[in-house]
Amino acid sequence: MNKKRNYIILLFLLVGLIYMMKDAFWQPGPQDLKGKFKELGFTRNENNTGPILRLYSVSLRDTLWKEMETYGNYMPHTKYGLTKVYFFMEGTEAPSEISLETQLPDARYLKNCVGMYEKDANSQVHLTRFPFK
Repeated sequence: MNKKRNYIILLFLLVGLIYMMKDAFWQPGPQDLKGKFKELGFTRNENNTGPILRLYSVSLRDTLWKEMETYGNYMPHTKYGLTKVYFFMEGTEAPSEISLETQLPDARYLKNCVGMYEKDANSQVHLTRFPFK
């Protein structure tokens, strides 16, 4: 009787462990989104004592606005920092670098930008469609 109880407890522990491992290793991420997002460039300031600024340049196949916002939410963000993601359609000219000083892509790429995601210092999210038109 005691042996049977130990096997049942062991079985429950194994099932719980398997469930926790599945949950830990198979989290959804940007690769699971429908837009076929591809990171083209990333810039981050080296200021570790003040606000951290992260700028991303990303290409995508379709303007799925909800997916674009979800992609932005997956990007790292630091409390009191700023995270910006500039979206460009696949096949158009897009930057691999974004200036930290202006926080904008080079002027020749602005017309190709279809969306800009921004998470500000208060963790407020803004997604702007066609921000430079």
